[in-house]
Amino acid sequence: MSGLKNSPFGKRLRASQQEFDDDGHRRNRPRTAIPFLGLASTSSPSLVDSSRPTTCESGPESPDVRKEYGDRFVPSRDAGDMRTTYHLMDTVAPSTPSKSRIIPTESDALKEQANALFTSILHTEVTPAPSQPPPSPTRSSATLVAPTTPTRRRLFAFNSPSHSNPGTPTRRLDTPTDEAYSMSPVRAESRALLESPRRKLRNVTKTPYRVLDAPELADDFYLNLVDWSSTNVLGVGLGACVYLWTAHTAAVSKLCDLSSSNDTVSSVAWVQKGTTLAIGTVAGRLHLYDAGTLTRLRSYQQAHTNRIGALSWNAHILSSGSRDRMIHHRDVRESHMRPFKRSNGHRQEVCGLRWNGDGNYQTALLASGGNDNKVCIWDLRGSKRPGVRPLPTAGMSSTGMTATGSLVTGDEGNDVPLWKFHQHTAAVKALAWDPHVSGVLASGGGTADKHIRFWNVLNGNMLNELDTGSQVCNLTWSLTSHEIVSTHGFSSTTAQNQICIWKYPTLDMVASLTGHTHRVLYLAMSPDGETIVTGAGDETLRFWNAFPKKDHHEDKRESQLDYGRLIR
Repeated sequence: MSGLKNSPFGKRLRASQQEFDDDGHRRNRPRTAIPFLGLASTSSPSLVDSSRPTTCESGPESPDVRKEYGDRFVPSRDAGDMRTTYHLMDTVAPSTPSKSRIIPTESDALKEQANALFTSILHTEVTPAPSQPPPSPTRSSATLVAPTTPTRRRLFAFNSPSHSNPGTPTRRLDTPTDEAYSMSPVRAESRALLESPRRKLRNVTKTPYRVLDAPELADDFYLNLVDWSSTNVLGVGLGACVYLWTAHTAAVSKLCDLSSSNDTVSSVAWVQKGTTLAIGTVAGRLHLYDAGTLTRLRSYQQAHTNRIGALSWNAHILSSGSRDRMIHHRDVRESHMRPFKRSNGHRQEVCGLRWNGDGNYQTALLASGGNDNKVCIWDLRGSKRPGVRPLPTAGMSSTGMTATGSLVTGDEGNDVPLWKFHQHTAAVKALAWDPHVSGVLASGGGTADKHIRFWNVLNGNMLNELDTGSQVCNLTWSLTSHEIVSTHGFSSTTAQNQICIWKYPTLDMVASLTGHTHRVLYLAMSPDGETIVTGAGDETLRFWNAFPKKDHHEDKRESQLDYGRLIR
């Protein structure tokens, strides 16, 4: 009976009997506070796992209660993850921006230069180039000696390099610059790379110095709603209105409002020199305004049969591209409404137009890009440009195309482009002529293309191409350096809505600017060539110090051929 009394079953039976008094009523058991979520709990037998054996020798109210532990340790993760537990968590920036926070201004070019240097040193350290032929691991057959067991051998032997074998071709320790005497952790080749002079790179500030709200700025790839005049005035089309922002005074004025005619602005373009602003609309109307007096000069009520998405000036010649696939050329000095020439070379909407030159109508060429993925080069004097040799017919296909472009000839110069390039696989809106090299054109493709291509329009060849990995929305060349800036939208990578600056012709990235949350569809440059302004569907305009200042010392440098200054 003593075995049954001390068995687990007997202990539970006695515990259940002690809960009731002699009259059959349940006794009040003491309440035990358990620190779990701040609540008090009553110790009940039902919370005990009866299937697990216990080692208690007394009743449940006995103070001598020994806990039972298993052979597994389950760590607690309440305090955080492993990096927090071992004090390895990186410093997390505060959610609210602080005014004292330092914004990094290091350009991507500096990072790329540092990474290239690190890669070169790492390659030198891991796989060094042998300065001399390594010694052969085996000796010649004439010097081979049978192995013997030495009976007496000296553990330490010292000798001078001068007493070494005279047949040794080189003596390392005789060279003062040998690596054996070096205190540097890297090799001599790596030290030479570290100490060699490197090309000085300029820093590009990664944050805009000014941000303006632009409500109702359309998020439409085919429109051109931002342009900067030679008089330092920015014109922006917002919905049915056009606003002017004067850069040196930051004053804003309203130029026009087309809501009365139930129309919307689709493109704006300043004349190259002056205060005249051309405005194209969705209904196909074309208006000319004088920004100095805020008055309308002329209106072409039926300029096109559909929206006008692209405008470009060449002195007094205004060219307009429309969704009706036509390009019209007008002389604004004439009073009649009809264009003096029409160009029809695209099968879909014309969304990009750009004249080259500085306003000389006789020597300038016009580049146009369309939604049909084509780039056309126009010469308004005719399709046969003097000084341009047509490509040999052997290199042409049955459609008149060459490996890069096609030279089209015809009877009427109005309808035939000089060159037509077919390499893009998406709509071409971004066009820019190189101001430093004559006859070089840059064009950018849309979402399905993601390439910037450079053309030599003098012979119709493609000079180079750059895969940007994202939709190219706009292009413009720097006036102070041989660089080009591109704005982007949709991307196949994680980086989207970027503004990239590229060095030409190496096409190395100088900097990448981010800040817009939508596609950067609009781009314009200040007349001094130092500042660019970008606009996006997030309804903001951001101003960036993208390019260096123009060197004015070249203009003031004394000429070596001025012999009057040499006469005393």
